[in-house]
Amino acid sequence: MRRFGQTIRLRPEATEEYKRIHVKIWPEIENAIREAGIRNYSIYLKDSVMFAYFEYIGPDAEFETRMEALARAPRMREWWDITEAMQIPLETRAKGEWWANMEEVFHQD
Repeated sequence: MRRFGQTIRLRPEATEEYKRIHVKIWPEIENAIREAGIRNYSIYLKDSVMFAYFEYIGPDAEFETRMEALARAPRMREWWDITEAMQIPLETRAKGEWWANMEEVFHQD
C-alpha cells in the first residue's frame, strides 16, 4: 500500500460550489476511483488550501497504468473540467502534475 498527500489552492469564490459537488460525487467517478485501487480518499480545506490524502492498494507495477485508466474513465474529463476551473495549482508542482504531490515526512499506524 502506498500513501499519497497532495495539495492545491481553491479559488475562494468557488468554495461553496466545490463543497456542494463533493457532498456526493458522480457514481462513475466514485467507481473509477475504486477500480483504480484508491482507498481512504479525503480532501481537506483550510483558507483556500486543499490537502488530499489517499491510499493506493494495487500492485506497484500497475500504478501508472491504473492512473492512466482512471484519467480515461467515463465522465472523468467532464468532472475535471468542472473542478479544475475552481483550482489554482502550485507553481512549484512537478511537470505533469495538477495537484502537487507532497513528501511524507512522518507516519505512525
